[in-house]
Amino acid sequence: MVLLLPLGGGVADFRRALREHRVVGLIGLSALLIGINWLTYVSTIADGHVLEASLGYFLAPLANVALGRLVLGERLTPLQMVACGLAVGAVAALALGTEGEIWRAIVLAISFGFYGLVRKTVRVEALPGNALECFLLVPFAAAYLVWCAGRGSSHFGPAVPGISTLLALSGVITAVPLIAFAAAARRLKLSTLGLMQFVTPSMVFLLGAFVYGEPFGLAKLACFAAIWTALALYARETLRLTRAPA
Repeated sequence: MVLLLPLGGGVADFRRALREHRVVGLIGLSALLIGINWLTYVSTIADGHVLEASLGYFLAPLANVALGRLVLGERLTPLQMVACGLAVGAVAALALGTEGEIWRAIVLAISFGFYGLVRKTVRVEALPGNALECFLLVPFAAAYLVWCAGRGSSHFGPAVPGISTLLALSGVITAVPLIAFAAAARRLKLSTLGLMQFVTPSMVFLLGAFVYGEPFGLAKLACFAAIWTALALYARETLRLTRAPA
């Protein structure tokens, strides 16, 4: 990430951010949040709970909407409020039906929702901000790799070149949309930003259901359908407001 700074002309911004204690503190908080999000997501996928990971990122836009309304004072239309209520009801029913087994989805949604809030309020551009996040997380990641190597459980290094290459590529694949998200967070309403996050969980859901063959009953399918309906209502109302004359 730091190596990309010259391409975006962000070296000066990166150095300026390092000199501002408030920026470093907020970026440290965002690094902690995205670190929790990444760790939870990877462990959820590795444990075979792809549908739960999908649910987490279906909830993340709603977390953005709630934080935008409660913290930033962004207004919602009555139809958008109905959509949010429908989604909340579906999630509550899903939580009761799975006896608390969706805690990872809740952690994913809350951590990414607050991450979006922090990145919207901190005054630093997307690329320098993400580079600073990675810079702050590197010592912890390095310590974990050393610990894994000491236990003989490391999957990263010259002994496993194929997996190491895939892991390195996964970092690039993760960084690019995250940079775009951080750039959009500074320019859009937090509630509007949530609209752009619906494609990813839909893809993850389809992968979990039809590629990895995870079971899902009618009750879970009904809850997901209610969430999709809520998202469709919210998206329709947002598009209507966007196209309406001032």
